[in-house]
Amino acid sequence: MTEPHHTPDGPSVVLSETDADAEARRIIADAYRPTPETPTTYRDHSPIPAHGSNPPVVQPGRAPMSQGATDASVLMLAGGTATTMVGGTAAALMYVSQFADPIVCGLVFGTPTALVLALARLAARARPAPEIHQHYSGPVHQEQHHTHTTTRGVWARTDNHQ
Repeated sequence: MTEPHHTPDGPSVVLSETDADAEARRIIADAYRPTPETPTTYRDHSPIPAHGSNPPVVQPGRAPMSQGATDASVLMLAGGTATTMVGGTAAALMYVSQFADPIVCGLVFGTPTALVLALARLAARARPAPEIHQHYSGPVHQEQHHTHTTTRGVWARTDNHQ
């Protein structure tokens, strides 16, 4: 038997030669034993549900729609608001004056609304001129000119002016 030696954790247990050899064989066998198959990834092949278990909830704000539908609905809301304001003003004026002619009120209040809607339509179509970035390598000769066309008469005659 050997003397017990001390470790930082305290005195160790003294083993006989046979127990020490058996413990050494056990430690070596554990070190060289094949490791069990441990999966490192997992893939779930079950189909993804169309929706969760919770029922759909109405979200605040406008319903989802295309950009064109959104633009059209905004235009309709703006036109409806403008028409309501003009009609309310004309109705208030006719009620207060007790004398206003409905046709005259329609012309006076309807013309600005039609003008505003026409200008809004024109402004929506107006786009700034695109920026042109041209990059060349080597000698380049570049010409730019604008052609203004005028067509007049019953029998059309076109004049191009530069």
